[in-house]
Amino acid sequence: MVSSTVALIGAPTDVGASVRGASMGPEALRVAGIREALQAQGVNVVDHGNLLGPANPVLPPRDGYRHLEEVTQWCRAVDAAVYGALVHGELPIMLGGDHCLAIGSISAVARRCRERGQRLRVLWLDAHADFNTAALTPSGNLHGMPVACLCGHGPAALTGLSGHTPALAADSIRQIGIRSVDPGERRFVHDVGLEVFDMRYIDETGMRQTLARALEGLDANTHLHVSFDVDFLDPDIAPGVATTVPGGPSYREAQLCMEMIADTGLLASLDVVEVNPAYDERNRTAVVAVDLIASLFGKSTLMRRA
Repeated sequence: MVSSTVALIGAPTDVGASVRGASMGPEALRVAGIREALQAQGVNVVDHGNLLGPANPVLPPRDGYRHLEEVTQWCRAVDAAVYGALVHGELPIMLGGDHCLAIGSISAVARRCRERGQRLRVLWLDAHADFNTAALTPSGNLHGMPVACLCGHGPAALTGLSGHTPALAADSIRQIGIRSVDPGERRFVHDVGLEVFDMRYIDETGMRQTLARALEGLDANTHLHVSFDVDFLDPDIAPGVATTVPGGPSYREAQLCMEMIADTGLLASLDVVEVNPAYDERNRTAVVAVDLIASLFGKSTLMRRA
């Protein structure tokens, strides 16, 4: 972990999602004890509360996008808050909200990396590639487009948020746990050369080898950002998401994934998104997410000498 002070930044919106409910995610994570879990790992935690932004107007797509103006406002707010935390030497944890918000958080991270001359590596833990565009999907839901936007494929209001288009190169991203990709999106992913470790790859090689590959090439000058969509997990252990996809990582596989990331000592920023209490069972999904986040910060299930 790069900083001993963590900044919690809530972004309570589902404006980019297909259904309502992810706006309750930040409070679900707080109720599940995210602050206390991090403090138990010796981390100083500052909760900056929730950002403010426009309400979800629940409108159909316009010119290929749903709620583009509102998504842009939320992403600008996230960008400013995450960038401010990084400048102050804090490790920002953006509590979503839906995954469109990662356009804001990663744009801020990319801008800060350029200023400091750092390399950036993004681990995208998700059931979905999130590489759609308006031309590929009729829904217009921007939570299915953040990786494409960050790589420069999308509306200018979002692709230019970091002050540079694209915000990052496709070879800075490693996607893990993918198992639901639209046909046109699949072709686009191949065309741009995204490195994707899908569930078949994990099944064939194991989570340990997958993470070893995804973490290759990191050094002390690398900023490691993790974007954790909770639908990365198998719905048997994390039912509280709007877009469940069977066949995800088990609890133990997910723990190993987080522990190996923690072992690098390079984690410098984090998104936790798509927790949807409206689909959950007694906040079970937020509790599992908090447990895994604690593992990102050093909690280990293994009995090893330091």
